[in-house]
Amino acid sequence: MSNHCLLGMSGSLRKDATNRLLIRNAARLYGDAEFTEADLALPLFNADDEDAHGAPDSVVRLAGQIAVADAVIISTPEYNSMLSGVLKNALDWVSRVKPMPWTDKPVAIMSAAAGRAGGVRAQNSLVLAMMPFQPRLITGPSVAVAGSRQEFDESGKLKSERYEATLSALMERLRAEVERA
Repeated sequence: MSNHCLLGMSGSLRKDATNRLLIRNAARLYGDAEFTEADLALPLFNADDEDAHGAPDSVVRLAGQIAVADAVIISTPEYNSMLSGVLKNALDWVSRVKPMPWTDKPVAIMSAAAGRAGGVRAQNSLVLAMMPFQPRLITGPSVAVAGSRQEFDESGKLKSERYEATLSALMERLRAEVERA
């Protein structure tokens, strides 16, 4: 039996997204935990639809996964200098579910992007988007995988020892935050 329940959220819907690979590497480095990948293929948030039908089952499922997780890993691509619309939509939907599942939840953020900065601006926008939810954000050491398509081997493992070491340090901080509570 695993010690912790760990939820991973990739801000990209692509099945082979480097952000999906990054959360899988993070889960591996986190250590003994039951890891689940969230499905962020949610309908676009629309308050009229919510008023008429309530939150969709997919949103309720995601909020429930966040609520029961001991910690959450979020990796965002960088689209036009910001977090992805997919990730922002998921955050908007989950913000409507009560009780708020993010409150005091240990959350580590990271990014993988094609550009030279590896998604640093997207991470900054993700921090701003998460602030209203009051999670326990672990934002460093910063993991921003630049030129991400070239940074994973054919099995999906990070190639760079530097990225591996930084991601390992971030996961150690996340585990320590979980165990602190």
